[in-house]
Amino acid sequence: MARQKLPIPPHFDPGKVGEVWKVPYQERAQDAKKWTKEHQLKPSSLDEFRISLLLVDVQNTFCIPDFELFVGGATGTGAVDDNRRLCQFIYGNIGAITEICPTMDTHQAMQIFHSIFLVNDKGEHPEPYTLITSEDMEQGFWRFNPELSSSLNIDETYGQEYVRHYTRQLKEGGKYDLTIWPYHAMLGGIGHALVSAVEEAIFFHSIARYSQPDFQVKGGNPFTENYSVLKPEVLEDAVGEQIAEKNVGFIEKLLNFDAVVIAGQAKSHCLAWTIDDLLEEIQVSDKNLAEKVYLLEDCSSPVVIPGVIDYTEQATAAFEKFAAAGMHIVRSTDPISTWPGINF
Repeated sequence: MARQKLPIPPHFDPGKVGEVWKVPYQERAQDAKKWTKEHQLKPSSLDEFRISLLLVDVQNTFCIPDFELFVGGATGTGAVDDNRRLCQFIYGNIGAITEICPTMDTHQAMQIFHSIFLVNDKGEHPEPYTLITSEDMEQGFWRFNPELSSSLNIDETYGQEYVRHYTRQLKEGGKYDLTIWPYHAMLGGIGHALVSAVEEAIFFHSIARYSQPDFQVKGGNPFTENYSVLKPEVLEDAVGEQIAEKNVGFIEKLLNFDAVVIAGQAKSHCLAWTIDDLLEEIQVSDKNLAEKVYLLEDCSSPVVIPGVIDYTEQATAAFEKFAAAGMHIVRSTDPISTWPGINF
């Protein structure tokens, strides 16, 4: 019975997915123990076919309306709808999911993609959603803010050359231009927290299956974006000194599961780059491993800011690339047992 799709527990309120609230942990733990007994759930350690659910940045800052970087997608309610389906997926497949791995985008004010990092000749900072190209830096439209030197423990010359190097690296690597994002996912802030409904579902799974979630914190390096949980955008500075590194241990862990199911936000950015980096590792080791990856297409949305930016086409192109490489594009409403390659 544990591998069959289960009903949704009565505590889940789909109408509250777009809100922030306190999870009643003790009460929910008691509910989970009853659910385990009622549905004869076994500890995850006994799973013969092991499934990892990788949840990318399902945090308030991206998923709750009126928060800093709400991912509305094409409909305007994207992330809320995605997370409603995601919670239902977790609860319905609680007996099949071995471990849940939530990633946590984690920032402070002084980082290369925040306004404070750059200034122009007038001392003005770039507005949110400004795209900073390598040409902008070469022509002097923007420069490193020297007032940050002390806090970042660098000098002004290093900072200026580093930003020039960084934007060149993005261009040469075929990545998005440096985007100035609104301050978001701030460490210690409410935006940094997981969406309450998703946090509750993860906690419920943890108790019901005796499975500790594996939280992956990313994005704290002030000198590089870290869209992907597996690898920062830039690894070295202008003189070849290492400033960051790949998340090698987590990559190896994911590839040791029998199946990796991936969902989260945003489809055009952190989700896409995480999948792309995983695919890169797969193609180096064994291309057939792509067939163990399943992408929940109805549990993620692209970044769309009406009248400002729209990354829908880029997100669609990325998923087409992943499918062509052998990854499976699936829907959360389809029973896991019907997915190709799943062997319960």
